[in-house]
Amino acid sequence: MSDVFGLVMPFFGLILVGCIVARLYRQPLEALGWMNTFIVYVALPALFFQLLARTPVEKLTEWSYIFGSVFSTYVVFSLMFAGSLLAERGAIAEATIKGLAASYGNIGYMGPGLALLAFGEEAAVPVALIFCFENIVHFAVAPMMMALSGGEKRPPLQLAFGVLKKIVLHPFIIATAAGVAAAYVQLRPPVPLERLLDYLAQAAAPCALFAMGVTLALRPLRRMPREMAPLAALKLVVHPLLCYFVLSWVGNFSDVWLFSAVLLAALPTATNVFVIAQQYHVWVERASASILVTTCLSVGTVTGLLYMIKSGILPADLFP
Repeated sequence: MSDVFGLVMPFFGLILVGCIVARLYRQPLEALGWMNTFIVYVALPALFFQLLARTPVEKLTEWSYIFGSVFSTYVVFSLMFAGSLLAERGAIAEATIKGLAASYGNIGYMGPGLALLAFGEEAAVPVALIFCFENIVHFAVAPMMMALSGGEKRPPLQLAFGVLKKIVLHPFIIATAAGVAAAYVQLRPPVPLERLLDYLAQAAAPCALFAMGVTLALRPLRRMPREMAPLAALKLVVHPLLCYFVLSWVGNFSDVWLFSAVLLAALPTATNVFVIAQQYHVWVERASASILVTTCLSVGTVTGLLYMIKSGILPADLFP
């Protein structure tokens, strides 16, 4: 247990440092703008490119793995969406945000750093695959469901073009595509460029976690939404259990690949859920609360999951 604590303490400690600094030195949330730009457009893309470019290309086409992970996520989304739809009598927009809050984990900011710390560089490929394909689906689902609710006013062709543009031009997806292309042709950047990319990649996790802590501190919890208990249970318990079961069933993956997916499924609600809620003016305060609550609870649930993995309590395959 001390080894697992030593693994997660610096990770969640960086989030805590961000929270403390935000409380001590009052700055508006907008002051994070350039740091978020650096993380999203420079540091994390450099990390994804470097790790994928060094990976044998045959490891980048595990379609059953991708299907199992995305399927698990959208079963959880559907459960929360259907429950909310019944409770709110057909409020599609609100049910969509709740579904995303219960299924869309913080796989961009928290995923790479924690998976690489826990499982080493072999975790880079499964993390990148899950990130890309889940985000492609998320980018399509949110505007489609908002269009069905009447909250999306653009014509269908313009909406489809906007979704496609968001997918194709997302910096993580561009970096992943470039990394796969480099792996395919076995391209290695010149040494000075490779060293620069390494510096940027090393900055990704610390900066992302610090920024996340600042963001959480500047979005205080004003009231506890009644949906928080089932939402947190779905996100932090049901999602990783379902992912573990589905991936054990659909294929025989290595320990690192299986547990990387389960770890990503166990992560708290992504900050992008709040951004989507703000964009459509739906469930905004409670989306912020879901991020704060699931992040705090994940200190215990993620630590417990890593302990079960590292101690061998959780077998690497349910169906050997």
